[in-house]
Amino acid sequence: MTIRNTILFSLKHLLCSSIMMMAAIASANAQVKKDSIIIPKEEDFYQIQTVLIPEGIQLEVGGMAFLPNDKLAVCTRRGEVWIISNPYMKDGRPSQYQLFAQGLHEPLGVAYYKGDLYVAQRPQLTRLRDKNNDGVADEYKTVYSFEITGNYHEYAYGPVFDKEGNMFVTLNLGWFRDVKGGYMESRVKWRGWMLKISPEGKMTPFAAGLRSPAALTIDKDDHVFYTENQGEWVGSGHMTEVRKGDFLGQPTSLAWSDLPGSSVKLKVEDIPDSGKPEFEVAKQIAGLKTPSVWIPHAILGVSTSGMLIAGQGQMGPFEGQFFVGDLGQSLINRVYLEKIKGVYQGAVFPFRKGFSSGVLRLCWGSDGSMFVGMTARGWGSSGGESFGLQRLVWNGKMPFEIKSIHAQPDGFELEFTQPVDKKTAREAAAYHVRSFTYKYHRQYGSPIINEADCPLKAISISPDGMKVRLVLDSTREGYIHEITAAGVRSTGHQGLLHNMGYYTLNRVPDGPKLTITAENRVKIVKKPTVKKVPVKSSSSKASSSPSAINRIPNYDEVKPLLIQYTCLSCHDPVKRHVGPPYAEVAKRRYSIDKLKRLIHNPEPGNWPDYATPMPPMPDIPASDLQKIAVWIHSLDK
Repeated sequence: MTIRNTILFSLKHLLCSSIMMMAAIASANAQVKKDSIIIPKEEDFYQIQTVLIPEGIQLEVGGMAFLPNDKLAVCTRRGEVWIISNPYMKDGRPSQYQLFAQGLHEPLGVAYYKGDLYVAQRPQLTRLRDKNNDGVADEYKTVYSFEITGNYHEYAYGPVFDKEGNMFVTLNLGWFRDVKGGYMESRVKWRGWMLKISPEGKMTPFAAGLRSPAALTIDKDDHVFYTENQGEWVGSGHMTEVRKGDFLGQPTSLAWSDLPGSSVKLKVEDIPDSGKPEFEVAKQIAGLKTPSVWIPHAILGVSTSGMLIAGQGQMGPFEGQFFVGDLGQSLINRVYLEKIKGVYQGAVFPFRKGFSSGVLRLCWGSDGSMFVGMTARGWGSSGGESFGLQRLVWNGKMPFEIKSIHAQPDGFELEFTQPVDKKTAREAAAYHVRSFTYKYHRQYGSPIINEADCPLKAISISPDGMKVRLVLDSTREGYIHEITAAGVRSTGHQGLLHNMGYYTLNRVPDGPKLTITAENRVKIVKKPTVKKVPVKSSSSKASSSPSAINRIPNYDEVKPLLIQYTCLSCHDPVKRHVGPPYAEVAKRRYSIDKLKRLIHNPEPGNWPDYATPMPPMPDIPASDLQKIAVWIHSLDK
């Protein structure tokens, strides 16, 4: 072979090897891309934009309503109503603020109706009218007066209007204290009730049993819904449909059920303090209405607030679903409802977190964006700011989500926003279902009780990959069902943006059950038997010794717990906030056991310089409570 031929042969061999190597690299990259999982973030789809507030305006939002000219009316807890021009900050121009009304008593709701603004302030429902069109209210007219004792907790919410112009408002219970501690009570008429008020100002007591009903809304069919907050007789926050004559669970308001016009006939003494699940008690007490959808406390929030119903294209493919705010954890959840046997029920999902203050009010802009009004004074929130106004904007990209959960006679059907990868969706390990509920009792809140797993029996996927039916060994009527689909991927290899939902199963639907076949049956893999090795007593003693139990965690270890249980909404490690700083608590030199008791059952009388009493926290598990108490105790240096 000549030198020339040798060189040509070497070049051809090199070129062939390079092509093969490039093909192998491309194939490997394709495999990596195929096997990789795209983990989405909320901000990939929903951006939070801050609406600037001029210096000097304390915009502690109590209510919001858009006007026909696309200006935003905002009432504040400071007793003012502001009209905001260009709240969208179009073309980079700042928003303009005009003071419309002032001198109100902490209004916590505003609505626009036929040219006027209506606000629910603590002692009355008021109509505000600009008679000379100068942009300032000239007439403050009382539509209906509410009785008050002067207690700080006697808030009023609303109004919302039905198709006939009737107004609905909800009245908060008062919070009182005696030597036994704090408690909610209805000391004047109709506190703890929903009221219906005609255009002429005639009031009808509509429903009772409300505790802290921070929001209400009416759908296109004139069905009324409200949100409730955890407390006495309320194991967790929830969202519930309300009909005339309903009793929603908090007995204190029944003190007025014998008055003329009352649509509720139950008495305080009719309600047993048994600690049984509310659904079980409701079987014995006619008129007691259980929640449409429970919002699990400390899992999806701690203080349920404003509601908003989605129209077409607003925030994605969620038309007809509800968005529900949470003040303490500065977030918004999403709720899907369905009606089974005439009863509303459904699922709640996480949606968007990360707002700057406590989310109290939600309002749709004309462009489909969501305005989020916030406040934290007196209540506290994880967002950190005292107040704020932000705007949530969907960028049009489709998130991979569980769109809805439908109850079935033998389990649940999950509907997705994108087709699922059938291989991952067929794996039993991709799912986990458990059920639980809460106690219905006089005490504040409730721990999770009666928790149980719901084993999978079969998995069926629709031909288009948009639905997955889960057949379970059992479901429990009246219970919350936590449905997790962490292992499911989309056909585009995306993980779910939020992989769980909580379905409140008030009624099990009738209908055919899924036929279980060899193809859809879940294969039970037997776990290998592991021979137990006896543990030496010395090791056992060491693991449970006082030094092990009282190991001092650092702040990074305990901070997730303080966030989960919203402790940081009211307390800071070193700064004065709604409540005393943890360093100041530590200086009292309480024992660790005493700290645990005070967290479960606070004694606000110990801190007379702080106006807002701390609520009991009985739902914090013992292990987490121990860690928090040990950390606080360690700050006394």
